[in-house]
Amino acid sequence: MTVPRVAVTVDLVVLTVREQRLCALTWRRDRPPFDGCWSLPGGFIQLDEDLPGAATRLMAERAGLADVRIHLEQLATYGYPDRDPRQRVVSVAYLGLAPDLPASSRAQVLWIAVDDLAQRDRAAFDHRRILFDGVERARAKLEYTSLAAAFCPQEFTVAELRRVYEIVWGTPLDPRNFHRKVTGADRFLIPTGRRTTRDGGRPAQLYARGDAEQLRPPMLRPRTCLPERTGTP
Repeated sequence: MTVPRVAVTVDLVVLTVREQRLCALTWRRDRPPFDGCWSLPGGFIQLDEDLPGAATRLMAERAGLADVRIHLEQLATYGYPDRDPRQRVVSVAYLGLAPDLPASSRAQVLWIAVDDLAQRDRAAFDHRRILFDGVERARAKLEYTSLAAAFCPQEFTVAELRRVYEIVWGTPLDPRNFHRKVTGADRFLIPTGRRTTRDGGRPAQLYARGDAEQLRPPMLRPRTCLPERTGTP
């Protein structure tokens, strides 16, 4: 009996906010299969590394983000038989989030707005599905965790935090209601005692991320920006 060979890859969904838009890091393929299509940065796992080690290596080698402080978590595993035309490949996807990540010096590595990628037809493999699974994970986690602060600098205003929620969720939020909720969430924000005028207008209080991992009470999305239920898994 012939034992089928199965390869394992790691693919990276790296998200940041650039020019007031939610953007994903993409890799333009220059060889078959899917020559010329956009894809997620990633690659095959090496025999002497574990999955987190492969994700960290590929973050440096393919994404060009070595030594960058970034939130990184495992997203999902994708293993249906026809996802790669070359051979049977199982992909473990990771989600990475950080504020204002730098542009890459490599011409084939580009930050592209998620909304623009939704309009592009030519995606490699199943990377469109993986990307939007990552985007939905980020949107959902903003409701119940302090993850939104991962898109902010070390010190930020409530208005800057609100813009993160608005950009990731894709909907405007009431400033006063938002301020009341985030400052009332247990150990979410810590006042630094400093103020800034970078938002314009009167000096605004600067905050740092607290030690809370779960938001109590949660920040629930407006119903207008919840994903539609299609009945498909």
